[in-house]
Amino acid sequence: MFARTQRLTLRPAWAEDATAIADAIAHEAVVTKLARVPWPYTEAHAAEFLARPETPTDLFRLVVAHERDGARLIGGIGLHAAGDERELGYWFTPSAWGQGYATEAARAMVDIARHALGLRRLVSAYFLDNPASGRVLAKLGFRETGREMRPCAARGCEVAGAVLVLEL
Repeated sequence: MFARTQRLTLRPAWAEDATAIADAIAHEAVVTKLARVPWPYTEAHAAEFLARPETPTDLFRLVVAHERDGARLIGGIGLHAAGDERELGYWFTPSAWGQGYATEAARAMVDIARHALGLRRLVSAYFLDNPASGRVLAKLGFRETGREMRPCAARGCEVAGAVLVLEL
């Protein structure tokens, strides 16, 4: 399944994307804002991630921006199982920050969740030291339901986070 917005394409990831994914995500400022991504992040990590089969409860898409000088991989977004629910998660390379790409891509993924997958509710979370992610989720209509300590593989510890929900 692909999705297209005004400036972006959300597409499946393929084995040959490992180098581009590693280049885009392997920034300490990115991975320290994510729960499951190690630091340092290598092409081998990307290849291992890409080798995992997609399951009915997990959906991951690369985010490709269409710019004047061509298309470039700027991030990743997905839905994955979180207990009985689906959790929205995303990351973007630093050169893509502050341009509205996260909101645009997340809006497309919420539409997929609602219309293509028939989901009625999504959850998400962000670390409190990443308020930009909180603003993205608020624009989509997520509301905070609580705060908790959440694991961060890159930091090797738990980090204060906010938990949110979106009723579809």
